[in-house]
Amino acid sequence: MNNLKKMPKVSELPDVSFDGVNEPYIPGETLSISPKLQLHNSWSDNIDPVSYEVIRHNLWNINEEHGATIQRISGSPVAIYAFDLNPSILTEDAEFVFFGPYMQYMSGVTDVQVKWLLENRSDNPGIADGDMFLANDPWVGAAHQMDVMLICPVFWQGELFCWVTNCLHQHDIGGITPASFCPSARSTFDEGILIPPVKIIENNVIRRDIEELYLRSSRSPEIVALDFRAQMAGNVAAKERILALIKRYGPEIIKGVMKKVITTAETDFLEKLSRIPDGEWRERTYVECCRPGDRQVYPAHILVRKEGNHLTFENDGTAPQDGAMNATYSGWRGSIMVAINQILCWEQSFAMGGALRHITFDPTPGTFTCARYPASVSTAPVQAMEIALYPTYNVLAKMVYSDRKMRRDIMCTGGSSQFPTVFFNGLDQRGDPYAMGLIDPLAGAIGAFAQADGISTGGQARTPICKIPNIEHTEQLYPLLILYRREITDSGGAGKFRGGLSAEVAFMPHHTDEILHNTVSSGSALPTSIGMMGGYPGVTNIITFSKDTDVLTRISQGLVVDDLTALGGVTTAVPLRQENFSQKAADIFSVTWSGGGGFGEPLERDPELVAADVRAYAVSRDAARAIYGVVLDRDSGDVDVALTQALRDERRHRRLQSYQGATKILEGTLVLEVTQNITVRHGKTGKHYCCARCSADLGAISKNYKEACISEDLPLALANPLIGDPARFVDADPVFRQFICPGCGFVVETEVCLRNDPPLDDIRLRL
Repeated sequence: MNNLKKMPKVSELPDVSFDGVNEPYIPGETLSISPKLQLHNSWSDNIDPVSYEVIRHNLWNINEEHGATIQRISGSPVAIYAFDLNPSILTEDAEFVFFGPYMQYMSGVTDVQVKWLLENRSDNPGIADGDMFLANDPWVGAAHQMDVMLICPVFWQGELFCWVTNCLHQHDIGGITPASFCPSARSTFDEGILIPPVKIIENNVIRRDIEELYLRSSRSPEIVALDFRAQMAGNVAAKERILALIKRYGPEIIKGVMKKVITTAETDFLEKLSRIPDGEWRERTYVECCRPGDRQVYPAHILVRKEGNHLTFENDGTAPQDGAMNATYSGWRGSIMVAINQILCWEQSFAMGGALRHITFDPTPGTFTCARYPASVSTAPVQAMEIALYPTYNVLAKMVYSDRKMRRDIMCTGGSSQFPTVFFNGLDQRGDPYAMGLIDPLAGAIGAFAQADGISTGGQARTPICKIPNIEHTEQLYPLLILYRREITDSGGAGKFRGGLSAEVAFMPHHTDEILHNTVSSGSALPTSIGMMGGYPGVTNIITFSKDTDVLTRISQGLVVDDLTALGGVTTAVPLRQENFSQKAADIFSVTWSGGGGFGEPLERDPELVAADVRAYAVSRDAARAIYGVVLDRDSGDVDVALTQALRDERRHRRLQSYQGATKILEGTLVLEVTQNITVRHGKTGKHYCCARCSADLGAISKNYKEACISEDLPLALANPLIGDPARFVDADPVFRQFICPGCGFVVETEVCLRNDPPLDDIRLRL
């Protein structure tokens, strides 16, 4: 007797598609959860202050221990030095309680992923005590495929009490390029495996079938398997600590503390919003080269709209998805959350759940910062996501500037705003295959503040506790000899307050015949560490290759190598998105990353600070004169006060020579300090923008103040002396655009833009 069942017709087959495949998954206000899953949603409001603080700090420490556990067990440089991981604690319905001080945008995708899991896995296969779910699908909730999330429900007496989760950048999960950054990917089908949430641990046992599926595409499955176990151990440690808290204090008290953490953050966030006028603030930046051989430039826009107690973020105007530069909705949202957390929620210790109740993320699908499936997204964090993150600092800074207290929290765009990603591979000094990325640019550069200079090689704002490896550790792991690593004069953006300096690292092969490089970079033609309120941009990324040098001879003679120009050979700029770029024994590879943006008009910088910068090799003598208008005595290096004042006055007067209109001075009541350079006054003709220095009329607040300014397009090299010719990399015509007050000749605002771009309407107030 034949017991085989008849194959159903195609029309009878179940729908195997899942939400978020073609359109980005954007959770609604309410979640559709299976009645099979019982949620713990009762809590106590009667918590004494001491218990609250003890439990709150305990939860924070649990999250910290979670991340440290991953680092200790993984052992990967990505975990130990890049801190490319982040743990989180969420409520039963996926509101953030805490996320960690590691790679911030990873947490920004966590709650989206958990909400998807609640909606799509609570019925089949179900969510139970002892389960963990593995996921890396960017259309569900991940930065890119290498950021693998392990999601762990925490149950108490049969009810889902909360979630502990973590995300860790995996070493290699497949794709056409070793290490899974795939600069020539045509779509996600050229990249690593996509995994929507799957139950990889069931009843506290790893499912061998799922793990083998997960590891099958990796070139380094043993390393990835260790990373997975590190994540599992982190979740187990956090889960056990939370259960111990519940047993000690009771579930209602612990859940009450979680809820109070969220509502306290919400109250603080709303109090800040109440001090900010309604309006819209915009920024525009660019990504270069979305595939090998491409020479185009792609605009990225960010807008924040403040209406009462609510913020809305949009990306309208961003270029369509293309090539291998894209990010999904969750990556875009996670990037913006980094800046929100650091400017508006920093005193809440990474508790953003309350603020998110009053924020809407409303992107345009199909743009390269909110790409539809099956776009290539493996390079998202170093391109589309960074070009979403760093300009958000600018729009939020302009939004909060009118409040004197929040003004202290402003920070300009930092270095590595387009991370100069260089992945190298080959056979190491032991003859084993390897693939790794250069993580020295994590040293970054912190942009200028509204009241102080930025921090040179101060790290990355998106990873507050990051660090770079010791040179010796890198040389131990990989077949490199690092010749030097040093800060670069003039790399910080000029301004009333100067951006932090960036640095350069140069290396050669060591005990290997060849290193193959893949450059997954942008920001080499147009600076992306843009200035603010008249500030200038930091240097671009600079990647150079010096071929057939005499470095081996010099080393054999015991000579120090610290100047590439003295080594002979042929030095060229490395084109963007190069693949399998070969470096031989006598070749030197050098990477300089972008500096921090400057704040305010450089002609207003204290001349004594400029002189100190020159003495400290932060600014060159030429830049001191050309950009800051400071004349230094040739012998002593002291400021020549009279000549400096005369030079600065001459600069301002020259800027005014092209202005043909009449300047009107406003005398109305001061209403608002909009930026360092712009105020609003209420006079006989209504509310008008005016210069904060001389009160020159810059037009009604219903218009773009830049239209009333003198506009001047300058070569990028005049913004920063280290910026090279953009024509090496792109066909576009970028410029450094200054908007100058027609009354006093000081710079009001600057833009890095294309010559034919209209002036950006960056501030639109509703007063």
